[in-house]
Amino acid sequence: MEGIDLRTKINDAIKQVLQQFGDKYFIDDVVNRSKVIQDLDGYDVPLLEAFITNETIKRNFTIDIAGNVVMKTNKLIELFEADEYWQDSYTKYSKKIGLTAGGKYIDESTDVVLDFPYKDTVLKASMSKEDTDKDDAEEPFLNEVIAKEEIDVLLDKKILANAKKYDENGVHDIDSFDENENLIMKGNNLLALHTLKEKYAGKVRAIFIDPPYFFNNNKPADTFAYNSNFKLSTWLLFMKNRLLIAKELLSENGIIYITISSEGAHYLKVLIDEIFGSDNFIADITWQSRKSVSSDGLISVSSNHVLTYAKEINIINKNEFKLKLDVDGFNLDDNDGRGKYKVEPFDAPHIRKNLEYPIKNPNTGEVYYPPEERHWRTTQDDFNRLLKEGKIRFGSKGTTKPQLKVFLKEARKLGKGKTSTTLWNDLITDSVVWSGTDTTTNGTKHQQSLFGKVVFENPKPENLISRALELSTDEGDIVLDFFMGSATTQAVAHKMNRRYIGIEQMDYINTVSVPRLQKVIEGEQGGISKDVEWQGGGSFVYVELMEKNRGFLSSIQNAKTTTELQEVFTFMLEEAEIDFRVDLEKIKETLFEKSFNEQKKTLIKIIDKNQLYYNYSEIDDENVRDLIDDNDYSFNKSFYSEGDE
Repeated sequence: MEGIDLRTKINDAIKQVLQQFGDKYFIDDVVNRSKVIQDLDGYDVPLLEAFITNETIKRNFTIDIAGNVVMKTNKLIELFEADEYWQDSYTKYSKKIGLTAGGKYIDESTDVVLDFPYKDTVLKASMSKEDTDKDDAEEPFLNEVIAKEEIDVLLDKKILANAKKYDENGVHDIDSFDENENLIMKGNNLLALHTLKEKYAGKVRAIFIDPPYFFNNNKPADTFAYNSNFKLSTWLLFMKNRLLIAKELLSENGIIYITISSEGAHYLKVLIDEIFGSDNFIADITWQSRKSVSSDGLISVSSNHVLTYAKEINIINKNEFKLKLDVDGFNLDDNDGRGKYKVEPFDAPHIRKNLEYPIKNPNTGEVYYPPEERHWRTTQDDFNRLLKEGKIRFGSKGTTKPQLKVFLKEARKLGKGKTSTTLWNDLITDSVVWSGTDTTTNGTKHQQSLFGKVVFENPKPENLISRALELSTDEGDIVLDFFMGSATTQAVAHKMNRRYIGIEQMDYINTVSVPRLQKVIEGEQGGISKDVEWQGGGSFVYVELMEKNRGFLSSIQNAKTTTELQEVFTFMLEEAEIDFRVDLEKIKETLFEKSFNEQKKTLIKIIDKNQLYYNYSEIDDENVRDLIDDNDYSFNKSFYSEGDE
């Protein structure tokens, strides 16, 4: 019979309950899982009563229905069915994933449905390969019931390290955090978002993200590489976990924009409808991402989706959710000191008898009446006033019907703007011009001008993001992008005088993202710089989630021989954070009987993959405090508002 070594608090509580029945559920002090599962499935009354009276079990495995306590026996059974070697840490279905009906597999039921096994889990899903390899499809899926304590530890706020400030004078070490400062954070984005929760919940006005795209078939760029056996479900779970916490960070009048390709857009929209509510859906914007025509498919794909949602659509100010009047639309100037203007017809639709007076052209003496089925825009007295003020024009040569001059300065003072459409391209659509949104080609050219080469495939152009931020933010508002990449969102926010937060895990944050923002501070003139008259300046703070075990993971992956792996393993036994469920004695006995690649996989697996960073709660632990310099220690106390406590 199978046995399980129960070590977590939940499992300890279960063991205490089972011990009340003597040897009934034990074989040589090891839990007889098969017997427990049999009695749970048969609703054994004494066993269920014993479980319900235990507070830990009651809290995690019961629900209250109309004042009655109901035991979730299916969840308890899932716990006992978890893999006996790695136990319950990664997924509730570590051995059995497949077709189920009513929570039971098809070998237990005749009604068959397709079940999504990861719908109730948390997926850390690192964006690099530091804790897995391409041949290892296992990701750290944590079940919300079985591994609740692990999730609490995983998502707890982290210690911040290597705090620095970048400004016009270079890079400086800092020991405190200014609430009004821009923030760049290196680390896993799910954990970083939860680290920000306490400080920034409800404060972010706009989120713009360009996440890993879902593709039916692998493509050279933007491919999500985790768990290829369950690629779609994994990708959706990956997005779900991050969008849930992102929603908490948004202000009540906040907006989120998500760029995505057609292959994943409709799956993702259903998911976001669930998280944000379908009533808060604003638009599925079509962005023309390229002009060139491809012969790869039956139809050349030239656009991407920008799924746009409000946190609470009913409090969005419709009058403010508009594009500014762009200067390019006001291309006339009489050089009289009043600045640029555009002209609009002085007549308007419909018949209004009181607005059908004659207008005499002072240049030619010709008299005009409104066209058929139309009327003049103002009363005769108002027309005479506008004429006296020089706001009426009779064509470019003064010989045609009246036109109204609309001056840019006055229009902006009145807060007039242009309503956006769901088509974002670089076509000029009417006289109130939006300058258009560039394609990825222009984004690539800008990238090349910054770095002398292409560092990212299909980068987003700056004015795509500036348009989104113009619609949804004001100066001083906080903008968040937790798939930072080459820092386009942060660069645009910086130039538009918005505050920003950027999160990126990959090492290119220090070779691409941060250097780009340094160039922005220096006044680089690409992207939207000329449109916003950017001259440089500003600053941002850079921090990292403090890592642990990273050195061991790198040593394992870089090892070339079994001897090197043995040395790493010996050192790990002394210093590494080992997953507490691992049977180290069994590992010692069997590890080096495996193939070299299997040895690597095993060593990677026994490191606690879900806790690659130090939690802030550990900052005063003696062994951890020794790893933190005084500046970073003070910075953490400041960031988490503890001061000298």
